[in-house]
Amino acid sequence: MPSPLSRDSASRDRLRQITDAVREAGRIGVAELAGLTGASEMTIRRDLEALADQGVLERYRGGARSLLLRGEEPPFALREQEGLDAKRRIAAEVAGLIADGESVVVDSGTTCLEVARALAQRRLTVMPLSLHAVNALAGAPQVTLLVPGGQPRPGELALTGQLTTASLAALRFDTAVIGCCGLTAADGLTAYDLDDAAVKRAAIASARRVIAVAGAAKLSRTALAFVTPAAALHAVVTDDDAPGEETDALAAAGVTVRKV
Repeated sequence: MPSPLSRDSASRDRLRQITDAVREAGRIGVAELAGLTGASEMTIRRDLEALADQGVLERYRGGARSLLLRGEEPPFALREQEGLDAKRRIAAEVAGLIADGESVVVDSGTTCLEVARALAQRRLTVMPLSLHAVNALAGAPQVTLLVPGGQPRPGELALTGQLTTASLAALRFDTAVIGCCGLTAADGLTAYDLDDAAVKRAAIASARRVIAVAGAAKLSRTALAFVTPAAALHAVVTDDDAPGEETDALAAAGVTVRKV
């Protein structure tokens, strides 16, 4: 059965709007959300139930309160369908930068999951850093699949911990495809989660080339955990809505920027 958050584009946009409004306000009423989104109160109540099931918020009679901190990443199921067309364009561009026969480590996150899917028909050696991506590549006929150890984070299914970093330290990859929660020329590549940041650093250290993938909204954003300076990245692939001043600053730092 599909996730209650796997809906059409209008529903996904409304869920994101509700999530942002509840997180910003702390708590908000059904009537106010209906006025904000233009949806009926019955629809808002169904949306709130779906978001409550995902741990985004807590329902109370007549409204909802946020369970997310302002600097906390929304759940994977909510992010997976957001900006999907742009993520697939980014993934296709990254796949075009990778030659058959390469060894590739693919980070966790929703954009990196699309990269894994884009590589499924290629002749490659791939180590995915999330169980979502492992599943996406498990039946790939020409992919040599390497699965690291580690502890999956709930929802994200990103692999973290000493077993994951030890797996990465034991190998040397041609390319690392790294996701992020924030990327700026000044603050570098950042993540919300400290354990996730440690895995990203280990993946970067294990690879000859580093390609960062980031939707436009992540450029000019900085999250809590520092991963690496922008100058350590060989390329950044983003979508064509990325802010020009930030992509220019990244290019000035020596990073190849590709907008798709």
